Amino acid sequence: GWCPLSPTGAQTTQLLVEPPWMPAVLWERVTLTCQGLGATSATTWYKDGQCWGQQGRDRLSVTRSGTYTCDRPGTGRSPPVTVLDDPLVLQVPARALLEGDTVTLRCRG
Repeated sequence: GWCPLSPTGAQTTQLLVEPPWMPAVLWERVTLTCQGLGATSATTWYKDGQCWGQQGRDRLSVTRSGTYTCDRPGTGRSPPVTVLDDPLVLQVPARALLEGDTVTLRCRG
């Protein structure tokens, strides 16, 4: 597929992961949602750094492990979300964590 170039600058495109735990694991039926400026139809998805199908949709149901990012015109490329195919994973909440926060960890298998 053809991929537009992202403007450099502030990264304000967000890639939300559901369920909201990181790292995501394949067997949890992960859904990614791309949030940013510009039309949903202009969303570009990348998997492992390569331009990937599913263009023009803001939601993606993940069926393969890898590192995903999305791009929206106006706000650029999102930070990456990694989806693992591991049978056992230690997870943290998928939100910004600050020093001093109390954090719940999940061991899932």
